[in-house]
Amino acid sequence: MIRLIAAIDSRRGLATDTGIPWHLAGDVAYFRKRTEGGLLIMGRSTYAEFAAPLEGRTNFVLTSKPDTITGGFRAVTDLALFMDSRAGEDVWVIGGAMLYAETIAAADELLLTQVDGDVHSTKFFPPYADSFVLDHQSEDHAEGGVHYRFGTWRPLPNSDS
Repeated sequence: MIRLIAAIDSRRGLATDTGIPWHLAGDVAYFRKRTEGGLLIMGRSTYAEFAAPLEGRTNFVLTSKPDTITGGFRAVTDLALFMDSRAGEDVWVIGGAMLYAETIAAADELLLTQVDGDVHSTKFFPPYADSFVLDHQSEDHAEGGVHYRFGTWRPLPNSDS
């Protein structure tokens, strides 16, 4: 199963030029719980945000420069080959924007933390509302004046996803 997991603002914003504009402990815990024991794939920019691999998960990085990936991360140079080789396994796509755009058509599920408001992002999650339907949404959460909720989206029955 291919799952995309992200936190987005009201305009599908993922991040600004300086990174993710919020730190929500509840979202971090949700991400950790959902992806525990899974296979994570991330783009090069997302990889650059981590000082070390995420524990309890297998960490893959899509890159054209595999020799520059540090220990604990595994380089992937061909996304299609990687996805084909992982058929039947749970693969979590964790960012960034370009990798989300490349994988959303094959996604079986989107787990989106929806943060209220517009943080003037420069990086965006791809459009999804025409191809996915909201299956479940949590109650509202608030931290430090930031309101958010967790949503699970599934492909529409007649969607190419």
